[in-house]
Amino acid sequence: MLGTKKYKDINPQQAFEMIQKNKDNPDFILLDVRNPHDYSEAHLDGSKLINYQSPDFGQKITELDKNKTYLIYCRSGVKSVAATKIMASMGFENLYNMVGGINGWASSGLPLK
Repeated sequence: MLGTKKYKDINPQQAFEMIQKNKDNPDFILLDVRNPHDYSEAHLDGSKLINYQSPDFGQKITELDKNKTYLIYCRSGVKSVAATKIMASMGFENLYNMVGGINGWASSGLPLK
């Protein structure tokens, strides 16, 4: 458990380090919760897309393994917090929210796909 809020906020540099450490870890999922158009323009390498604004978002989340570790991001960090809270309420415990989203990632000079 990650404290009372059930998830941990991390900055883009910490996220980058976490991704590097878990490159070959099948229990680590990088989750992009933006829309498909934004995802197709740029995303983090190896990320899985589940659109937060899609009507079937909740259904797609229930199909995920609650025992895995998830690093969640969006454009600026607003939707990822909301998605992370939903996931926490569904029993996910290993959740990390990337503060600043992909904008913060890009402005930190980190690589995009």
